[in-house]
Amino acid sequence: MDSHDHRMLGPRLGLFHQQDEAPGTAFWHPRGATLYRLIESYIRCEMRRAGFLEVRTPQLLARSLWERSGHWAKYGDNMFAFADGERAYALKPMNCPGHVQMFRQQIRSYRELPLRFSEFGACHRYEPSGALHGLMRARAFTQDDAHVFCLREHIDGEVARFCELLRRVYKRFGFGEFVVGFSTRPPLREGSDAVWDEAEALLASAARSAGLAFREQPGEGAFYGPKLEFILRDRDGREWQCGTIQVDLVLPERLDAELATASGASVRPVMLHHAVLGSIERFTAVLLEHHRGALPFWLAPEQVVVCPVTAEQQDYANSVVDALNAADVRGTIDIADETLSRRIVSAHERGIPILCIVGAKECSAGTVSLRERDGRQAVRSLSDSIQWLKSQEAA
Repeated sequence: MDSHDHRMLGPRLGLFHQQDEAPGTAFWHPRGATLYRLIESYIRCEMRRAGFLEVRTPQLLARSLWERSGHWAKYGDNMFAFADGERAYALKPMNCPGHVQMFRQQIRSYRELPLRFSEFGACHRYEPSGALHGLMRARAFTQDDAHVFCLREHIDGEVARFCELLRRVYKRFGFGEFVVGFSTRPPLREGSDAVWDEAEALLASAARSAGLAFREQPGEGAFYGPKLEFILRDRDGREWQCGTIQVDLVLPERLDAELATASGASVRPVMLHHAVLGSIERFTAVLLEHHRGALPFWLAPEQVVVCPVTAEQQDYANSVVDALNAADVRGTIDIADETLSRRIVSAHERGIPILCIVGAKECSAGTVSLRERDGRQAVRSLSDSIQWLKSQEAA
C-alpha cells in the first residue's frame, strides 16, 4: 500500500482506524473528529450562505416508503432491512425521500419557491466486502445532501448558483477547475421517455447557461433523473467525482409532492438533488491523498505545536498554548522526553503546519520562534504571532 494512501495516512496521523468488527465503517479518533467537524462546519456555513435551510430526517424508514419512491427496486439488495412484526423497515441509503416528506407536511405555495433543504444525512449501504476500500467505499457515511423544490423557470438560476458554490468550496480545499460530466438516462429507470426528454433538456440548457462545457456520459444518470457530475483532479492527475446536481421530475410524482400556483391549481414541483462533497468520508480520503496528509492550515486538527526547549520553559509554553486557544488557534504542547530535533520530526510526521519553539531567549523576551513546514522561521512577539497565525486561516 502506498504511503500516501488514506488508509495509511489515517492511522499514522491519528485520524481514524478501521477493524474487522466494524466492516466498512471508521472509528474517528479525536484528531479525526476535529477534521470531520471542520469540514462539516465549513460546508454548513456555505450552504447557509447559499440560502439552504438545514434539516434532519430519520435514518430508519418503513420499507413501503422506499417501495413508493422506487429505491427499493433499485437498491433493495444493498439496504440494511429488518422486520418488526408485520412491518418492514430499512436504514436509509440516501436522504431524498425524507426531504419530500418534509415538503409535504404543509400546503406549499409557488411563493415559497425555490425552497432549499440541506442535511448531513447518515446513510448506510450494504456494499460487498470485496468492494470496500477504506473511506472511499464504505457501508456507513454522511452525505452533504441538499434538495431544491422549485419551478422549471428556476432551474437555470439554481444550477448557476450551485456552480458558484462549487468553485468557491473546491478552491478552498486546494483544488482547481473541475471537469463536468452529463449523465443521461440509464437502462433501468423510472418515468416515461417524455419525462426524461424534458429533464435532460432542462438540465443541459441550465448547464450551458451556467457556462459549463460537459462531456456526455450515456446511461450514467440516476434512476429518477439526469445529473451533472463535477470531477476533481488531484495532484497525481487522478479524477474523483464529487459534486452532483440532478433534475428530478419522477420522485415528486411518485411521492405525491405538490404546490399551489397563482391560479390555485395544484402542480408538481421540480426537485433538484445536489451534493458538494458527495460524502464527508470519501472527500476526506481524497483530501488526505491530494495533500499527502499535510492539510492546509485551516483544516489541520492541530495547527500549532509548542515545544519548550527545556523543562524550564514549560510554564511559558503552557501560557503560549492558552493564548493560542483563546484566539481560536488550535495549539498543543509537546513535552515529550525527546530532543528538540526529534520533536520537530514528530510534528512533521503528524502533519502539523507550524512548530512554535520557545527557549530561554523567547521566554525572557516574550517572543516565540515559528517554524513552517518548508523550514522558514521567524521570531515574533506572541501577539504578532497570533495575528499572523490568524491570517493563515484565510490563506
